[in-house]
Amino acid sequence: MGDFNHPDICRRDSAAERKQSMKFLECVNDNFLLQVIEEPTRRGAMLDLILTNKEGLVGDVKLKGSLGCSDHEMVEFRILRAVRRAHSKLTALDFRRADFGLFRDLLGRVPWDKALEGRGAQDSWLIFKGYLLQAQE
Repeated sequence: MGDFNHPDICRRDSAAERKQSMKFLECVNDNFLLQVIEEPTRRGAMLDLILTNKEGLVGDVKLKGSLGCSDHEMVEFRILRAVRRAHSKLTALDFRRADFGLFRDLLGRVPWDKALEGRGAQDSWLIFKGYLLQAQE
């Protein structure tokens, strides 16, 4: 959503007078975007747009008059999708019951000089992480 400032675009004919506006129209069309505002938002021009890539995603679009000194109409709309709750399979560790002494002892037994010798940062991290996760079990 925003003020795209292309007053020369004719939405009905999908045409424009200025090259910059024509490029904007091409970009919208090339990306399969839909414009959902149907009324002028500033002095008879449709400058403020709501673009979406899914039909039916945006609805209840209403122009609500101008706010303060603005010469643009306020645009009110709703996103018509239910919120999906992510179901994570991640488990969280309970650090309150952890035996940090044992943890320190297990990690202290690792010959780190040999384990990380000649390794880059990424490989060293993966090795360290492996030992860390193994000690956690």
